Amino acid sequence: MGQPQTATHDSAFLRACRREPVPHTPVWFMRQAGRSLPEYRKVREGTAMLESCMRPELVTEITLQPVRRHGVDAAIYFSDIVVPLKAIGIDLDIKPGIGPVVENPIRTRADLARLRALEPADVTYVTEAIGMLVGELGATPLIGFAGAPFTLASYLVEGGPSRNHEHTKALMYGDPQLWADLLDRLADITAAFLKVQIEAGASAVQLFDSWVGALSPADYRRAVMPASAKVFDAVAGYGVPRIHFGVGTGELLGLMGEAGADVVGVDWRVPLDEAARRVGPGKALQGNIDPAVLFAPRAAVETKAREVLDAAAGLEGHIFNLGHGVLPTTDPQALTRLVEYVHEQTAR
Repeated sequence: MGQPQTATHDSAFLRACRREPVPHTPVWFMRQAGRSLPEYRKVREGTAMLESCMRPELVTEITLQPVRRHGVDAAIYFSDIVVPLKAIGIDLDIKPGIGPVVENPIRTRADLARLRALEPADVTYVTEAIGMLVGELGATPLIGFAGAPFTLASYLVEGGPSRNHEHTKALMYGDPQLWADLLDRLADITAAFLKVQIEAGASAVQLFDSWVGALSPADYRRAVMPASAKVFDAVAGYGVPRIHFGVGTGELLGLMGEAGADVVGVDWRVPLDEAARRVGPGKALQGNIDPAVLFAPRAAVETKAREVLDAAAGLEGHIFNLGHGVLPTTDPQALTRLVEYVHEQTAR
């Protein structure tokens, strides 16, 4: 299929994803659209999280806010990882201060039947919002996103956020076949969700495996990697860069690249030069300043940003980002200044 030449093709972000020379190191932030912005809080007032993900005009406005304010090099589609699950009829809600809560967790083979295939007609609001966004963004790329099968499975099996993932791991170790079937089905749903986004105009996609750092490399390779690889394979033909990110995944970086990512996201625990050694050649890296650093004085933020840029100096491709999402109480000006700093320091 191959991606046609679009207005975004020569953007610094897509060039870095393809490991080509860039005019400056591109910058975007995970959770750049959200609670750190007063304009986001204003526009979301009185609208529940899942409801806001299903209103194309609102999604468009929220996605554009950080691009306008910070001058970042890419927008990321405003959504939530549980949106495709809600779209196929799973009874779940996003509870303020808690996160996604699933009414009836999935723990038996009979429960699998609730995970039907995702059809484009289930998420017409996504197609509509991305169409609007691509028109507004012009040469700025839009990153589509989805939750990875392991992280979605964790929410479904635990019934909500979990510190120890005990139900998830009990199922993974205790019934490996049911676990494999669950992840395979989630891989199909995730791939379908990403395809909708790419076909509507997303220039790249990021698969968030937020919780996979809870696993050892051996467990990841055996019980998770086949499903993640299936997702990446399903969208390979579109020719758009595929980014893979997880938290606490220092031990898994090589495997996450092997699963099929073109760009491996790195959290703040591993310096980028070491991450590059673990990932191996042929991949760009994304990251990786600690989001909490943004609460320090400006000079300290710039010192840490400089450390990231220095560690990235020898990389084939580098996209500057945080090592996880923007924290809700971050001063938006700190983010704007960080974008300016990285752009100034790396202008070629």
